[in-house]
Amino acid sequence: MLKASTDTNRNIISSKSQAAKEKKVNSKFATKFNLWKSSVKKKASIEKQIKKETMSAPMYPNSDNRAIRRARPIPESSNYARTRMPSKNMKPEARVVQYSEDMLNGFQKMKPAAADDHTAETSSQTLSTRPTSTFDDTTSTFSEQSMDANYAHHSFKVDKHTFTVDRRYSYLRTIGSGAYGVVISAEDHDAQSKVAIKMVPKAFHDEIDAKRILREIKLLKHFNHRNIISIQDMMPPLARQVEDFRDVYIVTDLMETDLHRIIYSKQNLSMDHVQYFLYQILCAVKYMHSANVLHRDLKPSNLLVNSNCDLKVCDFGLARGVTATHDEDVNNRRSSLLLTEYVVTRWYRAPEIMLACHEYSKPIDMWSVGCIFAELLGRKPFLSGDDYIEQLTLITEKLGKISERDMDFVTSSKAKNFLRKLPDKPVIPLAHQFPKASKLAIDLLERMLQIHPRKRINVEDALKHPFFAPYHNEEDEPTAPTPFDFSFEDEKLHRVRLQELIWQEVGDFRPTCLPVPGKNRTFSSRSMHAHRLYHA
Repeated sequence: MLKASTDTNRNIISSKSQAAKEKKVNSKFATKFNLWKSSVKKKASIEKQIKKETMSAPMYPNSDNRAIRRARPIPESSNYARTRMPSKNMKPEARVVQYSEDMLNGFQKMKPAAADDHTAETSSQTLSTRPTSTFDDTTSTFSEQSMDANYAHHSFKVDKHTFTVDRRYSYLRTIGSGAYGVVISAEDHDAQSKVAIKMVPKAFHDEIDAKRILREIKLLKHFNHRNIISIQDMMPPLARQVEDFRDVYIVTDLMETDLHRIIYSKQNLSMDHVQYFLYQILCAVKYMHSANVLHRDLKPSNLLVNSNCDLKVCDFGLARGVTATHDEDVNNRRSSLLLTEYVVTRWYRAPEIMLACHEYSKPIDMWSVGCIFAELLGRKPFLSGDDYIEQLTLITEKLGKISERDMDFVTSSKAKNFLRKLPDKPVIPLAHQFPKASKLAIDLLERMLQIHPRKRINVEDALKHPFFAPYHNEEDEPTAPTPFDFSFEDEKLHRVRLQELIWQEVGDFRPTCLPVPGKNRTFSSRSMHAHRLYHA
């Protein structure tokens, strides 16, 4: 009887112990699950933010999904590039890969774009030559002192904004809108082509934003490269005096989508696609760097693409000269633009910027290109930290901890101490992280993602890498004839001065549309000379 009682007690204790263990396991699981759920929500929030940033209109357009058509893969023939180098009239000729119906939301099948069509747009969109319900058929002319008397323009409503443009342009559709403006596609009847028109309303409301617009206009007018977006025209302001200049209109090349949308679509991307996209990015970077310009914001959404796989770099608002310093970034952080873009751009920022190095140069763009390269290979962000601490931790986890010897480029003692405290974990080789990539692709990627900036491959050597053997031809990879002059940023650019400078840029396209100078305002000899020549 005593033995039976003892066995019963043991069973009860064992049962209680088992229940306690199960409760503990469940508690741990619940904790892990809650952490996982929290991380999923955080990730969804980040993805939502990225999507919002992508859908917002930057300085130059990023098309929506309706504009995505298809990409042409590069022919497998190794002789292709030696006989037909990529240029304005040279496109990859091969079979067309159709984007998935799910991605395109029932998008109709189309014929491929003509070989020389750089402004092709999806014909599945039933486009009218003008908006119907909101079109205002009024034309205003101004004194010849301020506007060309022959300048005929018309107005129409787009997303609660009134567009007023030259009559040579007919509205087709809205491409996108965001905090910094609205982008439409339009038919240019004079050039018989399609263009993108970006309107920046109240462009001078924030001086830092206006300075960014001025910087980008000047840069794009200085550049002349097939892989960099170009300004084709600017609209004259509907004002008589500089102080009344309000909205800025910029006409650029029309591209159908951007690399971000292609990467996250169901479109098949072969190694030939990756190779061709990356080659064009590097050609643009080589041209920019030869002009002593750092883009500083290279990322997939700033790389516009059309159905022929032609790629153009856009959004130069954060560009700086080669002698740029970290202090400039610190001084400019008042800008809401920088504060919002840091969230997304952080994933493509070089370690030397995040480690508070006072000087940085061309290697920062090469790091960004390396991150884009990895994203093309993996179809997801390679280094997607939620903040600078996590970003630097991810870099060391995926690429290896920085040795004491390699910390010589880090000037901050606090940054060095942080790097020393990071755990020294075994690194998974890039070849294992991207098993489908070729050996040449992995070799180039490793050279681009060197943490030490001086060990990072430069753009000239990257273009000579065997990975680009089918394309590389130094004669077809031009450099800028002259460096870009950033000296205009040395002066204090207050609002009225910014209005004057941007109007002068408009005057290069519309020399008869100079304003009446306001009180104590004068204009550059360049603009006045153009004005006199036109009326001579």
